[in-house]
Amino acid sequence: MNTFDNSKECFLPPFKVEYRSDDADEHLAQHLAQRFRRAPYEDDIVIVCIGTDRSTGDALGPLVGTKLQTKTTRHLQVYGTLDDPVHAMNLKEKMELIQDTHSKSTIIAIDACLGQFSHVGNINVINGPLKPGAGVKKELPPVGTFHITGIVNVGGFMEYFVLQNTRLAVVMNMAEIIASGISKAAMLTSSQTRLDSVLHDS
Repeated sequence: MNTFDNSKECFLPPFKVEYRSDDADEHLAQHLAQRFRRAPYEDDIVIVCIGTDRSTGDALGPLVGTKLQTKTTRHLQVYGTLDDPVHAMNLKEKMELIQDTHSKSTIIAIDACLGQFSHVGNINVINGPLKPGAGVKKELPPVGTFHITGIVNVGGFMEYFVLQNTRLAVVMNMAEIIASGISKAAMLTSSQTRLDSVLHDS
């Protein structure tokens, strides 16, 4: 498996939803379910939640991973939680572990990001790998078949300071929407898979 192979046929147009909008997690789930269904049948669905709890804004990924652990995730493999985060210091090592453990996988990377003031609160689903650390000038390996980002604050100036002073309420609520959307998408996909299997066998 090549973790950074973007040739898989699961690409769709980019998706965006504001986390405070009505039924945001349902809209996210419907979009993600389409992507999950396009992944090769034999693939593991691996969620890599990137970030650290040492910075409020950068805790989005680990919060999503921790919340996913409490939801129905038997069809998902989750890496990156508050207890065991995936961050700049161990990203390369964690990705090597994922490559060894999941020989065939569709990888979804999740991370916080900074953006324009009018875009704060948006959750984006984008084709291709995430480039962690790009906003704070770090050179890290790209991650993911596609990726999900949450715009937690305004970027462009003193990014470290901005991340550390991001409102926890924004990050927590956004993490809940992302985790709920992923969990619901996995349930939708597994239900469809079971139905397809019954129809195929009958």
